[in-house]
Amino acid sequence: MESGEWVFVARPTEKDLWNPTSTELEDSRPLKVTFSGPAKYWTDGIPIGNGRLGAMVWGGVSSELIQLNEDTLWTGTPTDFTDPAIPQALSEVRNLVDSGRFSEATKAAAGMFGKYTNVYQLLGDIKLEFDGSTYAEGTYYRELDLDTATGRVMYSVDDVEFTREHFVSNPDQVIVTKISGSKAQSVSFAVSLDSILEHQCYLTDENQLVMEGICSEKRMKTEVKANDDPKGMKFTAVLDLQISNGARLVRLPDDNKLKVVGADWAVLLLVASSSFEGPFVDPSDSKKNPTSDSLQAMNSIKKLSYSQLYSRHVDDFQNLFHRVSLQLEKSSGIGDGVSEIKNPMPSVNEDFKGNENVVVPTVERIKSFESDEDPSLVELLFQFGRYLLISCSRPGTQVANLQGIWNKDLYPAWDSAPTLNINLEMNYWSSLPCNLRECQEPLFDFIKSLSINGSKVAQVNYVTSGWVAHHRSDIWAKPSADMGNPKWAIWPMAGAWVCTHLWEHYTYTLDKDFLINTAYPLLEGCASFLMDWLIEGNDGYLETNPSTSPEHMFIAPDGNSASVSYSSTMDMAIINEVFSAIVSASEVLGRSEDALVQNVLKAQPRLYPPKIAPDGSIMEWALNFKDPAVQHRHISHLFGLFPGHSITLKKNPELCKAAENTLYKRGEDGPGWSTVWKTAVWARLQNSEHAYKMVKHLIRVGRPGGSEDRF
Repeated sequence: MESGEWVFVARPTEKDLWNPTSTELEDSRPLKVTFSGPAKYWTDGIPIGNGRLGAMVWGGVSSELIQLNEDTLWTGTPTDFTDPAIPQALSEVRNLVDSGRFSEATKAAAGMFGKYTNVYQLLGDIKLEFDGSTYAEGTYYRELDLDTATGRVMYSVDDVEFTREHFVSNPDQVIVTKISGSKAQSVSFAVSLDSILEHQCYLTDENQLVMEGICSEKRMKTEVKANDDPKGMKFTAVLDLQISNGARLVRLPDDNKLKVVGADWAVLLLVASSSFEGPFVDPSDSKKNPTSDSLQAMNSIKKLSYSQLYSRHVDDFQNLFHRVSLQLEKSSGIGDGVSEIKNPMPSVNEDFKGNENVVVPTVERIKSFESDEDPSLVELLFQFGRYLLISCSRPGTQVANLQGIWNKDLYPAWDSAPTLNINLEMNYWSSLPCNLRECQEPLFDFIKSLSINGSKVAQVNYVTSGWVAHHRSDIWAKPSADMGNPKWAIWPMAGAWVCTHLWEHYTYTLDKDFLINTAYPLLEGCASFLMDWLIEGNDGYLETNPSTSPEHMFIAPDGNSASVSYSSTMDMAIINEVFSAIVSASEVLGRSEDALVQNVLKAQPRLYPPKIAPDGSIMEWALNFKDPAVQHRHISHLFGLFPGHSITLKKNPELCKAAENTLYKRGEDGPGWSTVWKTAVWARLQNSEHAYKMVKHLIRVGRPGGSEDRF
């Protein structure tokens, strides 16, 4: 958007899509994340997924753990998110803000809290037990092949080379593992299913393992009473084994295990389903039977061979993944030439037979990046991001949550819930520029559900029209404020931020049907709420009150800490973005004379403008409060520059300079998502050197389980 107008480009034609004739282009480097040993931490595992089903492969030798996820396994049930007491609390907070009593307003904002989000839970585990033999030193190799979305584990025991392959098929909705050995009848193991959720396992007459379980209705164990009747989400997983001719399959019913003896190879198929029928259907009222659904799904695919399943999986995945190619070269520093990259992924074990592609473990490449700045590692990072989005968000699945789809915990950090004050939106930033527009469909389905619940919250909690959402949600489309702390909970701008993705989608695709049927109705409801939420300020501007800058505090004039004031810079930037979108959309649809659009046009120039502080940075709040955490991880007040479009180098050079000063002031440290946001803002400022510096800042080795402020 330049000078207030959007510039449209033609929709890409079929010939514009990259369509290689082979899976790896000539002279390209293999896109593989590699390891020299089994995972020691969950974050070292290999993530695989098809949007609905996910797995984390640890790669153990004597025993293997494949942790399983299904994207609808959440605690809780649909609920009423409205609270008729909130309008009175809102009035009190507004009066305190108007009186300049910001710390008191912050305390009073607790009266506007809603319910906690529910919790994303895990499905369970596939457990494999092999002979206790020790693998030969130096023969172990584990990889995630991004090009085929396949995880592999290879090692030698004595003179036998063992290989495992893992993938999650989207066409056939199944998690697949193949185990093979280089010598006949060398594959023997026991397999079982387990879960830390309430469950039962049993063997069927067809030598299949079945695990049936239920999620908690309550978000925390402490909320569950002894006489509670479980009413949470039900789920079932079914595991089927295919083995080579001549092998034996032994039933161990007392242990609910199957044992394979003397196979050349074995293929494990796992399907799973739940009783989830949508965010507005209580699981206890669900008509779905996850056990019969899973058994039926297994019956429909178990006759397919491994090669058929693999071929269908790869074709489906590469249809998305192969749309974008990135090849970077290292500058020679002499003129405009480039230097030759010699063996960018050198072998660590060239003697490992049948595995000529063994390479330096990715962690070692990360460690050496500071000195060698291998451009192929940047390529790998870029494509790894695309791989993760494809693997955790597909049409018909749930929206990508805080951890995408992968989770090992009963009660994960931050509930693994979609966090809408940056993380959910960031999950989908790559969908359009990286040619994965289909992967955004779960986001749009989620916004529709939010708008339904959010319209009730807007009407009852805030006495406004339209619909609203706040900083954290869950599978039940929770739109209300959270509990905990006003600095994150009192933030009714989440619905507006996600609505900007609707217009962005149209500007990329020029899909008018999408604009008419999906985007515009949601934008209308969002803009209607914003118009009612804005109130007349004493200085003639329209303001938001209460207002926060996500997760940040300030020092009020009385010396006390506070987070609630009015018209934060981010509020105004998001509102301006939504208003620009609905005005532009109305022009496309011939609805510029609609009363709502006309009111938006009148309101837009009266929005509180971004201001430059005395130190040359962009002010985060409407008043120049003292900042107690100058290097805070959020850069919310730069929203207008990115992902917004209201600040540009051409129109606002002075604000862009202030944004640059803000980035220097914030510093480079912070969690990975913060570093990515800073990278994007530097790029929007056309400062490629500093953008690349932030990319380098991303590529480093950190301790597993680090705090939010570090990783």
